[in-house]
Amino acid sequence: MSTLDTVRTISPRSSYEDEFVHMMDDVDLMIDTLDNPLHRKILINYRRHGLLEVSGRYEELISPSMTVPHPHYRLFEGGQGTIIDGRESVRAFYTQLAKMDMLVMWTGKQKMAVNDWGFAGEAEFSQFVPGHLLRENVFDGIKEGDVDEVSTYDSSVYYLVRRTLAFVWPYDEHGKMIGEHVYEDVESKVVTEVSIDDVITAPRAAELLAPIIDKYGIPS
Repeated sequence: MSTLDTVRTISPRSSYEDEFVHMMDDVDLMIDTLDNPLHRKILINYRRHGLLEVSGRYEELISPSMTVPHPHYRLFEGGQGTIIDGRESVRAFYTQLAKMDMLVMWTGKQKMAVNDWGFAGEAEFSQFVPGHLLRENVFDGIKEGDVDEVSTYDSSVYYLVRRTLAFVWPYDEHGKMIGEHVYEDVESKVVTEVSIDDVITAPRAAELLAPIIDKYGIPS
């Protein structure tokens, strides 16, 4: 039995949950082939960051053990940009997404390259989004209460949004994250209505990922 299998103690209930718990398999395989200590530390940090984020444990990922004192995020989706500067702004961003139940997302196959400055890659991202928040830019929904009245999506149902994102994450010489630069391929976006029973809730996400997060521990 592989290491990947032994750390999973929660059985997925659906194909979506299966995708969810396997989201970092490609990263795990890459980590296990790396000899460069800094490159390995960077990818372990990224892996832990991503799993903590979608588990709702964002306070841990912005802690001094993983992130520089003044992180800087640059997110570009739907032709719009969102700049998040500083730890308090990053915390507020995650807090708002958690409040709106928008933190649960996962990656498909990830292609990436890592170097001393950080890493870059491309992956398909998937996320369940309630119809009343589904607009051209998914993260536009962080402006709570600003609902698009002309939206063609049913506000009473959930949709699965899949789109390809390119991402560049800079890191410092100690392997701590400096920030996230994320760019959406708008032509790749596919939106599909799903049953409420398919949606992975925040508590379920945390339950599914809890046995996986500490596989490599906190980068040190």
